[in-house]
Amino acid sequence: MDGFTRDGLTFDVRDDGPPDGPAVVLLHGFPQDASAYDAVVPLLAAAGLRTLAPDQRGYSPRARPPGRRASTLRQLVADVVALLDAAGVAQAHVVGHDWGGTVAWAVASRRPGRVASLTVLGTPHPRAMRDGMRHGQARRSWYVAAFQVPWLPERALLAGGGARLRQALVDDGLEPDRADRYVARLRDPGALTAALAWYRALGVRHAGSAGRVRVPTTYVTAGQDPFFAPASVEATGRYVDGPFTRVDLDADHWLPEHRPAEVAEAVLARVSA
Repeated sequence: MDGFTRDGLTFDVRDDGPPDGPAVVLLHGFPQDASAYDAVVPLLAAAGLRTLAPDQRGYSPRARPPGRRASTLRQLVADVVALLDAAGVAQAHVVGHDWGGTVAWAVASRRPGRVASLTVLGTPHPRAMRDGMRHGQARRSWYVAAFQVPWLPERALLAGGGARLRQALVDDGLEPDRADRYVARLRDPGALTAALAWYRALGVRHAGSAGRVRVPTTYVTAGQDPFFAPASVEATGRYVDGPFTRVDLDADHWLPEHRPAEVAEAVLARVSA
C-alpha cells in the first residue's frame, strides 16, 4: 500500500518488507517525516518484518485539516488505527520517536488490542513528562508554550527560506542535508501550521491522553537529548504495567537517523521476546 484515507484525508505510507511478515508501524516526530526511518527499515525488513511508515497528519500533503481541534491526540491515535485497518493488520508492533513517541504511548494505552508491542525512542510517557515539570522538564519544553502563539512561530521559523528552523535543527545535531529536506517540506503552504497544530491541540479540552501501558514495552533513551529531562525519563517506567525493558544510549535526539542499528536491535529484541 502507498497510502490510506480517513475522514476525507489521504495519508502517504511507505510499506516495505515482506507483506506477510509481522507488521511494525514507525511513527515520526516533529519536524520529520517517514524518511526519518530510512536507515532502520532495511534492517527490520531483512529480519522478515513488514514496516508501515506513514507521513502523519499535517505532514502528508493531502492530510492537513485546518484548526488545532483536528490534530488532537485522539485524532492521531485514530489515524494509526485506520492505517492498521487499511493494511489488513489486526495487531502491530508500534514504534515512535519524538511526537511519534507520544502517539505511540497513547495508541498502546488506549487501543492495546491493536498493539503487539511498543518501542518508544526518546520520548518519556506523557504523565512522566508532567511529573518532571518541576524538575527541569518545563525549561526544556519552553518551545511548546511559544508554539501556542498564532502565526508568529511560522513567520519566524520560515523567514529567509526557513533559515531559522534549519539552524535550530543543525544546532540540535541534525546534518545540514537532512535539515534541508525537512525544512523544504515544511515550506509548502500550510505545512508548518499543520505540524504545529499538534502542539496547539494540547490545550483542547478532551483532546485525549495516554494512560497506563500494559503491552510489552521497550523504552530507548538518549542521554544527550536536550528536550527530555532526566526526571521525566526516570519516571516513565512507573506508567508501564506490562513487561518493560529500558535501553540507554549515549546519543542525541535523532535516534532513527543517527542510531538506526541500535534502534533496529531494540525493536527486534522486543518483537522476538
